[in-house]
Amino acid sequence: MTEISSLQSGGAPSEVAARTRRLLAGSPLTELVEFYKDLHSHPELSGQEVRTSELVADHLRAAGADVTTRIGGTGVVGLLSNGQGPLVMARADMDALPVAEKTGFDYASTVVALGQDGRPTPVMHACGHDVHVTALVGMVDALARAKDQWHGTLMAIAQPAEETAEGAEAMLRDGIFRRFGKPDVALAQHVEALGIGHVAHAPGLMASAALNVEVDIHGRGGHAATPEVCVDPIVVASAVVLRLQTIVSRELPPGEPAVVSIGAFHSGAKANVIPDDAHLALNLRFQSEATRDKLLEAIERITRAECVAARCPRDPEMRTSCYFPVTVNDQAVTSVTRAVHEELFGVSNVHDLPVAMGSEDFSAFGVADPVHHYEGPAIPYCYWNFGGYPTQVWEDAPGTTYWAKVTSLPGAHTGSFAPEPEGAIVTGLFALTGAVLAFLSPGSS
Repeated sequence: MTEISSLQSGGAPSEVAARTRRLLAGSPLTELVEFYKDLHSHPELSGQEVRTSELVADHLRAAGADVTTRIGGTGVVGLLSNGQGPLVMARADMDALPVAEKTGFDYASTVVALGQDGRPTPVMHACGHDVHVTALVGMVDALARAKDQWHGTLMAIAQPAEETAEGAEAMLRDGIFRRFGKPDVALAQHVEALGIGHVAHAPGLMASAALNVEVDIHGRGGHAATPEVCVDPIVVASAVVLRLQTIVSRELPPGEPAVVSIGAFHSGAKANVIPDDAHLALNLRFQSEATRDKLLEAIERITRAECVAARCPRDPEMRTSCYFPVTVNDQAVTSVTRAVHEELFGVSNVHDLPVAMGSEDFSAFGVADPVHHYEGPAIPYCYWNFGGYPTQVWEDAPGTTYWAKVTSLPGAHTGSFAPEPEGAIVTGLFALTGAVLAFLSPGSS
């Protein structure tokens, strides 16, 4: 664990919070809300964030940052330097999801784009990445306008393709830290179905690892009137789907967290035709490599056995993709960040975040890997959640615990996910700016 004294450059939490308030006092909130609504109305899928990255780059340049684009595809890096001091990284993700918006907002997305399968799909910022980007842009602008308040270098990163776990990896393979320096600390955040003015932290393990598995089952098609001369891949795949539900409940002990979900099942096109093939798309969640290996072995064993039992003419095929590493917050960095957030938002509005089965690729930036051209100690990081729902909505939500309330409200990855723009932006802006100032050196005033 990193020592707090080696990282905390900004001063006491109360001093950092006071500087944060001074620095953000003149922030152009109206312009930030309009920027957010523009992003929300023009979402782009993972790897397609061309317009978004251009807007971010333009705003960072206008603030005075040294901007480089097309890092790892559409990634943007903005360096705001202000004398000697730490190099602090702040990251926001840019991509949206193939989800149809149901919020009813007058700025709701009506965008339709080609998905990974080449088919048209509605697109929505259903995970709040538009809020994240807006907070990042507002924070850079505020720091640029108040250089007397801090010293060091801010590395602002707008990352593509978080939803597919490809963006951080792509930026690393493009040599981001070799080209722009290895940060002393890395920070990121996520808007949640949590009340405005609230944040939530988890020292240590925060989010799980994830992996997608594609399964192709090969049958023998024919006329629906003669199933006896066919091998029906729909029946085989259905048996596989049901049997996969027993992996967690019957093969893993209660204390070994894991999830096996089937998100897609595609086969056939006509009622009176038995198809040749069936396709399953699985999503796995786990918190250790050992659990991952157990899940993959069980999936292959079950699928192969069902295919053998059904007399499939060919073995099934399996492919993995979209690997998210576990997110393990540095305890020292989290302690410093949380202390500042308690000063900014009040102790009662800073929650303990339970370990989730959700996943994030931000943690890839914190892994020292020679393949990515940087070695030595891993970069300590902190990733937290902040609130975007109106206070009254949060207070009226059923339940008395953080988790009960959050899970009772329309959450991320749904068409009804609806942060309140002004409150969400202000909360994210204060949370991110305060965290960044906690690790940059203080200015002269």
